[in-house]
Amino acid sequence: MIKEREVIKEVKRVVIKVGTSTIAHTGGLINIYRMEHLARMISDLKNRGYQVVLVSSGAIGVGAQKMSLKESQRDIEGKQAAAAVGQVVLMNMYQKFFQEYNYQVAQILVTKQVETDKFMKFNAKNTMKELLRNGIVPIVNENDTISTDEIIFGDNDTLSAVVASLVDADLLILLSDIDGLYTDDPRKNPEAKLMSLVERIDDYVESIAKDSSTKLGTGGMITKIKAAKYATKRGIHVVLANGAGNETVEEILMGKEIGTLFLGGKKK
Repeated sequence: MIKEREVIKEVKRVVIKVGTSTIAHTGGLINIYRMEHLARMISDLKNRGYQVVLVSSGAIGVGAQKMSLKESQRDIEGKQAAAAVGQVVLMNMYQKFFQEYNYQVAQILVTKQVETDKFMKFNAKNTMKELLRNGIVPIVNENDTISTDEIIFGDNDTLSAVVASLVDADLLILLSDIDGLYTDDPRKNPEAKLMSLVERIDDYVESIAKDSSTKLGTGGMITKIKAAKYATKRGIHVVLANGAGNETVEEILMGKEIGTLFLGGKKK
């Protein structure tokens, strides 16, 4: 274990972001096994005293599959309709799985205005902190049904960083289909090396960020770097890791060298 990972052992409040590729199969159908394990893992973390907020993608992909939407039908209106359908499916599944472990979930849908509107920010912050105080798991997603260009996050990486700031989290875990930040695109360059630790997000780190090739998700590596930069500036540690492993979050919280750790600065 590298000494920098020791900071994670002091973590008590965690925001976990799961990408579409983590909770859905390639065709858009829900990966029931992964969702059930995610609920069990978070429930066990809560039993151990952690406070957890889940930021979950997947509504548009799941909804489009339910509506049998073809690619040609996935325009703005089609995606918004798919999000409305998919969000219900996702929340029903999350509620079913979390109830098996005696935990209640709450749905929170937000837009980018939560970051800029002081009243909206105040209310969102109070609501999430009250839910956490009562032992409830907030499940957050972007309100795609009403989002427009002016109020859209565009990806849940950015949204998760904003949520982590709102709840004053100690750690943000970004689970995706990639193992972490590499020195180059590992899909194209076999010599690319995984960066276990990033102490500061500088121009070099931003320059090596490349868009991911995932078909379901909307965020690439550059969005993850921007999210990490947003969070670390506010004193929140960030770990970017592959969500394919069922024990990934457990191993991260144990301080194991999983994925890339972006060290947070001092809390303001």
